[in-house]
Amino acid sequence: MAEKVKAVVLAAGKGTRLQANEDDAPKVMRRACGKPLLRYVLDALSFIEKRDVIIVVGYKKDEVIGNFAGYTYAVQTEQLGTGHAVKAASGALAGFDGSVLICYGDMPAVKRSTYESLISSHFAGGDDCTILTGESAIDLPYGRIVRGEDDGFREIVEDRDCTPEQKKITELNSGVYMFKAPLMLRALGNLNRENSQGEYYLTDAPAILRSNGAKIGICRRDLGSEILGVNTPEQLTQIEEILREG
Repeated sequence: MAEKVKAVVLAAGKGTRLQANEDDAPKVMRRACGKPLLRYVLDALSFIEKRDVIIVVGYKKDEVIGNFAGYTYAVQTEQLGTGHAVKAASGALAGFDGSVLICYGDMPAVKRSTYESLISSHFAGGDDCTILTGESAIDLPYGRIVRGEDDGFREIVEDRDCTPEQKKITELNSGVYMFKAPLMLRALGNLNRENSQGEYYLTDAPAILRSNGAKIGICRRDLGSEILGVNTPEQLTQIEEILREG
């Protein structure tokens, strides 16, 4: 691709709710249809050079690194939220003036075409940040996209913080973004932990950028089951069915 793009894949989690018996593998190394969850994500990102894919690791990081050679790695030493995880990759992004795709190692059903559509939308719109949003028939506790009077992006409201009216919004935040790298790193420096979880939320970054005059775009798609993350044994079974169906 002509545009400069790197990807940051968040893959540091332990996956406590997924662990059973003697299996204490990192979440992204749990298998679906015989392959680690992370394998599906990296395959979908294969249009980006391996060295430009930064995998943020943490729990049992050597197991991940040992199975996926050729990628760039960053280490998240503490689990302090998605914003903190992306910030762990800041060293690997130093001096990079292109755009960064942020995605997740436990979302194996997101298709290559979806990532490519988000990237195309980002550059076509001349956006500083582009958010992948959409609808899903699956009941997911995801943040809602609140739009302004001009139908443009206003903010992301986390599911647990939604008012009854906001709960009715069907446009969900997938958690997958494109950012201009220098602006993203600046916004990450402005995140705080003043929330119920005491974590740094990446979801706050678009609103921070917007308040500083940045252009925030939205790539809206019918995402269906693509945006299902794997956090429980039930979701692992569900994702296996989705992957089998193709």
